[in-house]
Amino acid sequence: MQDQLHQLAQAVGQALTAKGWLLGCAESCTGGLLASVLTDASGASAWFCGGVVAYANAVKRDVLGVSQALLEAKGAVSREAVLAMAKGARGVLRADVSVAISGIAGPTGGTPQKPVGTVWMAWEGPQGATVARFEFAGDRLAVKRLAVREALAGVLALAGGGSAPAQ
Repeated sequence: MQDQLHQLAQAVGQALTAKGWLLGCAESCTGGLLASVLTDASGASAWFCGGVVAYANAVKRDVLGVSQALLEAKGAVSREAVLAMAKGARGVLRADVSVAISGIAGPTGGTPQKPVGTVWMAWEGPQGATVARFEFAGDRLAVKRLAVREALAGVLALAGGGSAPAQ
């Protein structure tokens, strides 16, 4: 899986470079794994401007601009939250495109409505935003890696270098 992530990151870098775009990210349940994989790619400084690990709701609110009302009404693991996170990351990082991830990596924290493995992602670029919900199986690390894989696939699709993530 790690090799696959690194290959995807290289492809993302090539696609973003071809567009002249900078990527920013906002991560919750992946805890910085996406930024780590991106910066493992040689030359990442040319197309990756940075990321926000917004694990706590206060960071989602105070740094990314996700409203407290939204967090209380919909929760941090929701379509609305990741859309707001992606918009906030794109703005605060001055990125051309952004990706946001929020979910429940487990092994605790799941509910019947949002079981362990539930992950929401949003990608935002010049043409607007796309959002997807996933239910990944596996332990905590597997959920995080699968989320990073889909986040990268979504950025690649947004930059025109691949297909959209499976939903």
